[in-house]
Amino acid sequence: MGESGVLVSLDLPAGVQNHLMYMGFVPDARVRVLHKAPAGDPTVYSVDGIEIALRHETSRAIWVAADSISTADEPVLAAEEPELIGAAR
Repeated sequence: MGESGVLVSLDLPAGVQNHLMYMGFVPDARVRVLHKAPAGDPTVYSVDGIEIALRHETSRAIWVAADSISTADEPVLAAEEPELIGAAR
């Protein structure tokens, strides 16, 4: 919870990818993990200020460049060499 990064790519079928891009999942968008459902799935993410719940199977295909772990509305500082991670972690 609270981990954030910058969206790098979506590895999803075209229809799903277009739907997510329409909701703000576009390259260079800031993505932050907000919270998980009590059973662990879905997880709620904030994408440039918009909250969206995604199931694990969808979020596994969303790649972000990790930049920092932060809480609340603190500014996030970019790491010198970001590592690609799956948003589902």
